[in-house]
Amino acid sequence: MYEIIKEEQDMEVILLKDMEKLGYANDIVNVKPGYANNYLIPQGYAKAATASAKKVLAENLKQRAHKDAKILADAQALAEKIANLPLTIAMKAEEGKIFGSVTAADLAEALAAKGVELDRKTITVEAIKNVGEYEASAKLHREVKATIKFTVVAEE
Repeated sequence: MYEIIKEEQDMEVILLKDMEKLGYANDIVNVKPGYANNYLIPQGYAKAATASAKKVLAENLKQRAHKDAKILADAQALAEKIANLPLTIAMKAEEGKIFGSVTAADLAEALAAKGVELDRKTITVEAIKNVGEYEASAKLHREVKATIKFTVVAEE
């Protein structure tokens, strides 16, 4: 009368792009088959981890190892540069409270003015509503996070 529903086995997929809370590009991860077949694969975020796909991935990773070392070194150098960079953001303020808040886009713009190009999506900043000194973080590489120290001042 009632059919016993079998629990589905996890499916291995190779991620093609970095996915928040799932993994980085070229990682092999286990996900539910429905998630893989209905979302990850059709959206181009992953592909099925077949034996041949795993071999191709291993060869590509082997060839790219030296490039990744240079990218990591560049990210570490950029993190050092950002850590020692004095940033000041001028906002409209009254009695120490600013109108609006400082966003990741504001920080990216201030960094660009100092000669550091950084995507606003990599910057994480809490809601800032007062003038003062603050810190934000930027994810430059899967292994490198930079701390951005900045001062919010009242606009003249």
